[in-house]
Amino acid sequence: MSQITLVRHGQANSAAQDEAGYDALSALGRQQSGWLGDYWDRIGESYDRVYTGTLNRHRQTAAAMTAERWAAPETDARLNEVEYFDLSDRMHKQYGIPLPTCREEFIDHLPLVFTAWQDGKIEGASETFHEFQSRIDEVLTEIAAGEGRALIVTSGGLIAMAIRVAMGLELGAFARLALTIMNTSVHQLHPVGAGLTLTGFNGVPHLADPDRRFAQTYL
Repeated sequence: MSQITLVRHGQANSAAQDEAGYDALSALGRQQSGWLGDYWDRIGESYDRVYTGTLNRHRQTAAAMTAERWAAPETDARLNEVEYFDLSDRMHKQYGIPLPTCREEFIDHLPLVFTAWQDGKIEGASETFHEFQSRIDEVLTEIAAGEGRALIVTSGGLIAMAIRVAMGLELGAFARLALTIMNTSVHQLHPVGAGLTLTGFNGVPHLADPDRRFAQTYL
């Protein structure tokens, strides 16, 4: 098995109210991504394989971060984020649960959505919770079986699910984990025995300097 490094995309359009509106990096998101690529250049980090989801924010992050540094990214729709805006809208229409308008409301809202989704209580969702979990397990297993170190540029919900799959987290821990994942944060899964184990979480060394701490964003 091969080591896998996961990176969450840079800051996207956090003021959006739907999937399409959210799916583009902000100017800060592009800067965060470039800083991560520059940091890896300075320390001599490299990857043999690069993967992204098919979403704009994934591909834009990879482009700003990797440029000509490594292999051309391979896109895979299985690395796309859960459609959280759609799930939230369905929860609102079916149960009258208000849509979150700030991070504080989002902290309470996300566990409600994930619990209802896992329990099959959100009608008409594009995929079930278990289908989402299964596709992440499938694509991680395939990538881990390849040769050389792999980099995956994706989204926070998928990274949280990857860690849930690797570490066997229960739903509450998974939901809390998803809330803490920063933009352009770095997470590492290493092969231990027959599976992958989390060995690095939420690293932002490229944003650690005092003049860059303003760029440590969650939304």
